[in-house]
Amino acid sequence: MALAAPALRRYLLLLAQEHLEFRLPEITSLLSLCGGQFSGEQEIRVNSPFWILNIPSEEMARGLMKRTVCAKSIFELWGHGKSAGELYASLKNYPTDKMLPYLQSDSTYKVHIHTFNKTLTQAQKIKKIDALEFLPFKGKVNLKNPEHIFWILEDYGMNPNDVPEEPIHLYFGRWIANGQRELIESYSVKKRHFIGNTSMDACLSFIMANHGRVKPNDIVYDPFVGTGGLLISSAHFGAYVCGTDIDYNTIHGLGKASRKNQKWRGPDENIRANLRQYGLEKYYLDALVADFSRPIWRKGMLFDAIITDPPYGIREAPRRMGSQKETVKSVERSTENHFFVSSSYHLSDIFFDLLKFGAEYLVMGGRLVYWLPIYRPEYTEEIIPRHPCLKLISNCEQLLSSHTSRRLITMEKVKEFKDQDENSYLLDGQYLPYRGHNSFREKYFSGVTKRIAKEEKDNQK
Repeated sequence: MALAAPALRRYLLLLAQEHLEFRLPEITSLLSLCGGQFSGEQEIRVNSPFWILNIPSEEMARGLMKRTVCAKSIFELWGHGKSAGELYASLKNYPTDKMLPYLQSDSTYKVHIHTFNKTLTQAQKIKKIDALEFLPFKGKVNLKNPEHIFWILEDYGMNPNDVPEEPIHLYFGRWIANGQRELIESYSVKKRHFIGNTSMDACLSFIMANHGRVKPNDIVYDPFVGTGGLLISSAHFGAYVCGTDIDYNTIHGLGKASRKNQKWRGPDENIRANLRQYGLEKYYLDALVADFSRPIWRKGMLFDAIITDPPYGIREAPRRMGSQKETVKSVERSTENHFFVSSSYHLSDIFFDLLKFGAEYLVMGGRLVYWLPIYRPEYTEEIIPRHPCLKLISNCEQLLSSHTSRRLITMEKVKEFKDQDENSYLLDGQYLPYRGHNSFREKYFSGVTKRIAKEEKDNQK
């Protein structure tokens, strides 16, 4: 006899109002990591800070909040409505047996009020709290250290220039847990020991690790590791991390510093020192000087996640190794030793190498998370690189300028890699649209030049 599925409970998620496109993929990924799934029946208004989720258990809700940087708090939802009357009616219909464990006479509690897009006076807050006297609270109020915290949350809409007199939606629930928003500050790049020109923002680094469903004891690889910012977020979640980069000076912490008012890097500025700074050195496997276009890994070397930010030529040009004696028409490589020098590495080649590598070296179910630069006037979904072994999970945009952006692409390995998959993208005629990525740098700076010219023209008027 099959066991019945656990009954779903309703929770209210309070989200941060930044990186809006990234929130749903992060929550969906984390729910699946905790053993749940995102139901199509969830009450989601994508841009709203309030989402109602159906989650099997409070334990899963707490697990979600131990990872998310996009959500602020989660509550067990006792009632909600589009007016105070609807909220009160909803609360009166909530099963008393579910309330009573938190309302006992030997317990302490407090009620907190949160409003979105409006500020209330203290008198208004007290009036709203007093209106809940019909709830069977038996414990004592303790404002400093209560056992149970209840929240009234009011939504006054998304338009700060048109705030309604009354909220458009009201919620009441029991606070369960907060998210990991404090990680954004504690891992801030401004405080980091070793940084580079392209060090990733801490919030986005954690979002990438969550999109990649990184978990304890995973092995996570960054093929364009730079100063190791993406390794840090994965190591924080208990994964063992490693990376490669073609830049010898960056890997070894040599050369000119990227920090303002500092000319040269110090003797202990390196990736290992960054992980040591956060108490994560035990998760650091190594970082190697290597050219990603020439894979160094033996067959069967599998990664649980590949999380990376490939170079796309704005601050640093993408490069790979080339021989001084190589020619385009050469068929066989000479056995003579050559001195290798760097040569151009087209963006389209970077992304196809990356997808092929992920298809071959990821474990089944493992995820590839990377940034793809986009010239917005020419963007269509058809230019997102594809591979038969990888399923597109999410595609989120972050604006860089009025005409450019980068998209965070998350893919999951769903099919074992075979030899015939090596160059499968060449077989179906899909390769040509991706060649447009190669001119991203020119289009980016062309747009900047046009904007500067326009500003100068406007200033002369």
